[in-house]
Amino acid sequence: MILCITHSQDFYTIDLFFEYLNSKNISYFRLNSDQLNHSQKLSITHGSFSITDADGNRTESTDFTAVWHRKSWEIECPMDLDKDYQKIFISEYESLRANMYRMLDHLPWINPLENEKKADAHKMYQLQIAKKNGLKIPATLFSNDEDEILKFIKEKCNNKAIAKLHGTISRNMNGESLISTTIIDENNVEHLSDIMYCPMIFQPYIEKDYELRIVYIDGEYFTGKINNSKNTDWRIVRDDYFWSAYQLPRNIENHLTLMMNEMGLCFGAIDMIKSTDGEYYFLEVNPQGEWGMLQKELDFPIAERIADYLLKRIHTNEQ
Repeated sequence: MILCITHSQDFYTIDLFFEYLNSKNISYFRLNSDQLNHSQKLSITHGSFSITDADGNRTESTDFTAVWHRKSWEIECPMDLDKDYQKIFISEYESLRANMYRMLDHLPWINPLENEKKADAHKMYQLQIAKKNGLKIPATLFSNDEDEILKFIKEKCNNKAIAKLHGTISRNMNGESLISTTIIDENNVEHLSDIMYCPMIFQPYIEKDYELRIVYIDGEYFTGKINNSKNTDWRIVRDDYFWSAYQLPRNIENHLTLMMNEMGLCFGAIDMIKSTDGEYYFLEVNPQGEWGMLQKELDFPIAERIADYLLKRIHTNEQ
């Protein structure tokens, strides 16, 4: 049985995954990370755990053979819980969830949890590993120092920079968090006076031909090109953009594979841009990134390849 860790608002991509498993008569269990709370009965003993959902269905961890960590969301509190108890409620249920996940360390995961956390929580680490493995990256500064930022923008950005949070600041129509970017130039540079309250990542504004969303699965690539050359973040603006299939140069694929291998990631959604001067710039990799638009618009079999990877790992594990 494959355990799929997701959230209650997840659909389409997860449905494709389950449909494929059903076609192969492979059992699965959906665990909504945000509902891993009082709505389910949870018990951990030495080396295993059990879950009884709201409908009374009980599942034992010993039945699981692999884990797809699709996405984790914040745990929901009961609506009527006193605000004074909400912090401890979240803390203890997050601890329970973390302990449950640890009981499954011996199984194949997409991605191994510690590798995923390290990559997802450290964007500067990503850039370091990308550069080490031959990828071109923008000059980057992560800072709360106004003077250093102004110097960086002048010397490295030709007075026009991109500023973005390390974390998230907005949500899409499905409630999912997104990272938006802001252009910093002479028209709004005065706002940096408040930077001490919110450190940000700064990079030069790069004139681009288009953006690329690249899905990596164990050395295989599914790349979509979006015709966005003017806006800093197509996900927020949502103009008349369209996707087309794209073939990455072999050397770029090779560099990305080296990077993903060093990070210990078997899956990731990678963002790159093709600049007007012909260079490919690596921006970031999201170990839980979105890819449904690529499967929907370009008919890429991404859900199937994710399942195939887990099934291959299960088979290897059983030998």
